[in-house]
Amino acid sequence: MAHTIREKAKLLARARRLRGQMEAVERALEAEAPCGEVLQLLASIRGALAGLTGEVMQDHLHEHVLHAGDEEERAQAAEELAEALRTYIR
Repeated sequence: MAHTIREKAKLLARARRLRGQMEAVERALEAEAPCGEVLQLLASIRGALAGLTGEVMQDHLHEHVLHAGDEEERAQAAEELAEALRTYIR
């Protein structure tokens, strides 16, 4: 069973919290909230997203790279992680 399936409820809860945070930004902008307040909301989202991304990446590393069935699977999983990191760092 893949780690995203095993951890599905927890990951979905985090994604839903992120959606709620984005909706809070939208409400703040609609209400013409001070920019400091909007920036704080955005910083919170960035931190939450980074945490979720880090958790999925760590689980991917452990599940698909460290405990791969064979070298071909390990190489593919490592390349997937490398590609995700390249995209994440941009």
